[in-house]
Amino acid sequence: MKGLHWFIARHYLGGGRGRGLLSLITWIALGGVTVGVTALVVVTAVMTGMQEDLKSKILESSAHVLVLQHGATLHLNDWQRVADSVLTVDNVTAAAPFVLSQVAVVITRNGQRYSQPARLYGINIDTVAAPATDMERRILDGVLDLESTQSGLNPLLLGSGIANRMGLFAGDTVIIVAFENLRSNFGSLVPALRQFEVTGTFSTGMYDYDTENVYTTLPAAQELLGLVEEDLVSGIGVRTTDPELATDVGADITSALGFPYVVESWEVSNRSLFSALKLEKLAMGLILFLIVLVAAFNIVSTLVMVVADRTREIGILKAMGMTQGGILRVFVLQGAWIGITGTVVGTALGVLLGWLLGTYELIPIPPDVYFVDHLPVSMRVGDILKIVTASVIVSFAATIYPAVQASRLQPVDAIRHD
Repeated sequence: MKGLHWFIARHYLGGGRGRGLLSLITWIALGGVTVGVTALVVVTAVMTGMQEDLKSKILESSAHVLVLQHGATLHLNDWQRVADSVLTVDNVTAAAPFVLSQVAVVITRNGQRYSQPARLYGINIDTVAAPATDMERRILDGVLDLESTQSGLNPLLLGSGIANRMGLFAGDTVIIVAFENLRSNFGSLVPALRQFEVTGTFSTGMYDYDTENVYTTLPAAQELLGLVEEDLVSGIGVRTTDPELATDVGADITSALGFPYVVESWEVSNRSLFSALKLEKLAMGLILFLIVLVAAFNIVSTLVMVVADRTREIGILKAMGMTQGGILRVFVLQGAWIGITGTVVGTALGVLLGWLLGTYELIPIPPDVYFVDHLPVSMRVGDILKIVTASVIVSFAATIYPAVQASRLQPVDAIRHD
């Protein structure tokens, strides 16, 4: 009997001889589900890829947790003791001091001076201590050069964006102007100036980082900012066993250090950015899910037309002994075939399209607007399963009304139907 139900459902889906319009409507409903699922898979993968790509780029140059200190100077003293205390906290793998300051990179060309604002990072290149960021690890591993220069000037690593903009290469000399270290000179305030030698460039793929970040050694940054005498730093960068644990580890560090220290995780620092991305992902998903809902209405209209067109045949089947449940099963199978087939094909097309977009970077985007230079794609099994489940449920729900209406037809009235 089960085979009979599917045989009749398949016959009704095809429309039969002289019923080409009905068959076309069936394929339109199938196409609607396919397009909706494909769009959902691709857009969800793109939004997930955007989140993961931004996360990886942020964590490449940022510590998982920052330890700062309250105070008018915005500096942290006795940093070695603080770092030792942080290292005793569970899930902490590294704690390294850093200096951070807004500076200007100045060059002289043809008698003219040109400047570019930048964020100067002073990092500890002590090979004994574990690095707090991937950028520091690349420097310690020798991938990026921050060693002593032949000229005797302090070394400086430039982001590829600022280096290209100013036309700087390894071996060039620049002047770093620190506005944080102001000194009085005949009644006016003069910023500290130091010459640095460019030892190389780096590229993170993050537009803001590549056009604003520059790196030097911790002693060089301290000397520029006048922090050497008291051995002050801006804070402690902390690396955890898992970036997702940063907030919990930050709370443990706060409990261990107490006042006047402030602890901030990378999730808190970038909360507004990732909240906006999550909201955008949700909004796009809901909007595109409307395509699947429209396809579900197409399934309803298709089955209603089948019921109207096959009323007499339904009456004959019931007169021959097919139960109300059997008729119900026939039409549920029709809608299920449309929904499941459309979902499977749509998922396959979405995965294929997502793979092509991610592998060949087919769609470039402006990095100064979206932080990345191409459309990132990341397909998660969980996201795909949610889409497949929602599509199948909606498709099954769409079959209920027409299937119930067909099963309630009385044999005599159905056979007499014109």
